[in-house]
Parts: sequence; C-alpha cells; structure tokens
Amino acid sequence: MATKKADQPLTVEQRLKLLYELQTILSHVDEIKTVRGELPNEVKDLEDTIEGLNTRIENYNNEIADLNSRITVENGNIETAKQKIAKYKFQLENIRNNREYEILSKEVEYCELEIRYSEKRINEYYHLIENRQADIVATKERLDDCNHALEEKRFELEEIVSETKAEEEQLRDKAKLIEPKIDERLLSAFKRIRSNMRNGLGIVTVQRNACGGCFNRIPPQKQLEIRLHKKIVVCEYCGRILIDPELAQSKSKK
Repeated sequence: MATKKADQPLTVEQRLKLLYELQTILSHVDEIKTVRGELPNEVKDLEDTIEGLNTRIENYNNEIADLNSRITVENGNIETAKQKIAKYKFQLENIRNNREYEILSKEVEYCELEIRYSEKRINEYYHLIENRQADIVATKERLDDCNHALEEKRFELEEIVSETKAEEEQLRDKAKLIEPKIDERLLSAFKRIRSNMRNGLGIVTVQRNACGGCFNRIPPQKQLEIRLHKKIVVCEYCGRILIDPELAQSKSKK
C-alpha cells in the first residue's frame, strides 16, 4: 500500500509549493550573482581586449618584417643597377658610333632612375616602419594598463566568489533535490518563464488583486481559481505562474 501512495501524482497545491520553494532558492542564487555585479563581464571584456591588442602587436611586427624584406629587395635592385651602370660606362669608353653611344647612355639613365625610385621606396618603407614601431609602443602601453586592470578585477571577483561560493553551492544542491519532484513539463515551463524574465521570477504571488510580477490586475474569477489550488494559473499579461499568497506564506514558514 505504501508503494501505491508514493506513486500517486502530486496535487496542484503540492506542485505550487515546490515551485515556489524552488523559486525562492533560485532567487537567492540570483541575489548572489547580483552581488558580483558586472565583474564577470568586465573580466571577460578585458580578456578579449588584451587578446585583440596582442593580435594587433603581432600584426604590426609582421608588417615591419614585410617592410624590411622589401627594403632588402630594393637594396638588391640598387646594387644590380649600379653594377649595370659600371658595365655600361666601361663600354662607353670603347664606343664605336653615335648610335651605340645613345643606347648605352639611355641604359645608364634608366638604371639611375631605377636607383632613385628604389631609394624613394626605401625611405617610404622606413617611414612606415617608424610609424608601426610607434604604434607598437602605444599599444603596449595600453596593454600594460589592461593587464593591470584585469589583475585587479580578477582579484576582486575571486574575493567575492570565495565569500559566496559555499552558499551558492548549498543553494544549488537544494534546488537539485527539489527539481526531480516536479513533473518535467511544469518544470520546463517554469524554467522557460524564468529565462524570459529580467528579474528571474517564474512564479509570483497575487498582491493587492494584481500579478506580483507585472502588477496587472487579475480578474476576480481567476483569483478564485488561484485560491482553490485546482489548476495551474498563469498571468495573462506576463505569463508568470500565479500562487495564492497564503499558500506561499505557509511554504515559506515551513
């Protein structure tokens, strides 16, 4: 006989009491999170910023390396052009006719233009390198500031977490003991409602003939249904589950 009694489904009143007890526990957990405030988000933002700054410095260094490679190429072009000029000038000393003289002279002029053009690009590359080195210095200064701020925020967060961790774990353990007692469909609906509410309230009491969540007035007939505890009643405005304040109060006292 004891087995049959244990297998009997919970009444609406019992389910509401369990839900309200679960809500009370989860609200305490939410309060603990509120104490931590925006610190977890601030820590995450700083970590993302630091990662971005490190990536930026790496990109600057890669750009400097690329510019140095270009400078090496341009210096090689200058050396090649100088060798050609030396060869052409030697040939000019043994010139035979005006046509050959003009061709060789143009080659010398072309090589001299190439040298000037390469020198111009080298100067531009050095200027860009100086700019990127200045960018690296400025980025590293900001990185140092962010690392310092992150260290402070982490210490502050760890201090708060250490103070509330035991209490939060205890509350979560209590919630885990209650959840299996509630039928899966109702529990799923309650969690969905909670997730959609800014204050995390999935079940609220009737306060002054109004919903304790959105404060919209509840019709007398629906208030009667809530007091009878015969079915689960939800607010037609915000969708929260509604519970008779006397029933909630009796559960709180217990």
